[in-house]
Amino acid sequence: MTSVLFDAPGPVARRNSLIASVVGAVAILAGIAWLYFVLNAPRGDLPGYFDPSRWEPFTEPLVWQRLITVGVWGTLSAALTASVFAIALGIVFSLLRSAQTAWIRIPTAIVLEFVRGMPVLLMMLFILLVLNTGSFWAVVAALTLYNGALIGEALRAGLAALPKGQREAGLSLGMRPMQSKMLIEFPQAFRQMLPIIIAQLVVLLKDTSLGYIVGYVELLRVSMNQLASFYGNYYLFSFFIVALVLYLTMNLTLSWFARWVARRTQRRTGMKAPNPDEENEELLRAKAIAESKQTPQGGIL
Repeated sequence: MTSVLFDAPGPVARRNSLIASVVGAVAILAGIAWLYFVLNAPRGDLPGYFDPSRWEPFTEPLVWQRLITVGVWGTLSAALTASVFAIALGIVFSLLRSAQTAWIRIPTAIVLEFVRGMPVLLMMLFILLVLNTGSFWAVVAALTLYNGALIGEALRAGLAALPKGQREAGLSLGMRPMQSKMLIEFPQAFRQMLPIIIAQLVVLLKDTSLGYIVGYVELLRVSMNQLASFYGNYYLFSFFIVALVLYLTMNLTLSWFARWVARRTQRRTGMKAPNPDEENEELLRAKAIAESKQTPQGGIL
């Protein structure tokens, strides 16, 4: 499969890329080592941030119980609830946005632009203060609206990218336009856009940390507010690092799941990621075939 987006790199380009990768990796490792020594340097009479005395609270099981059962669970419960509602709302938005009737399509487009342009934190504050829903539902509702709008636009793009023959085939079988969209077009669009949807859910999971501002008890509030205040500022950096690792664990797990879904989707649809070596071999093979068919006068046999 020949790519039209870039030329296959040759031996020199691949060697330069390898050298740049090695140099970049060494520079990153050197930066990490420098950061470690800077943070671990004594702060006046106080030891560095990686001194064992700064990690004493994490030897207590109750600290981990509080972090996991309250902090991580609070983050995941809000994220899971908002994810389900956001996907459902995104499906509704995509159907309304792609409607043939203008008086349905245009108001939906206005609502989507308004929701996409409004900060998520401002939505949370508005829902909490005006509707008085409580911190949990303020977080869930704001994340549902914002991410539902983005998922809806992704699904609408998936519907628009389908060949017109899919819709025409459904109509030729006697289906109504909505039946064709729901039974033929939408399942294909949802499958194609599933990696993008899961990637958006990674953003949703990270945005649950905004619940800290509206008083929702999630990982950031438990670690950086409650536990750090209880044990004192001496352990503040330690709680920051632990919260960072827990967030990275959740986000990287969901990101890995998104890549796994993308690979399965490519295999099911027969798509294959471009391989520069295979492309170069195919180009050379095609050139050799073309040259073998040429006459000495430059014509084609």
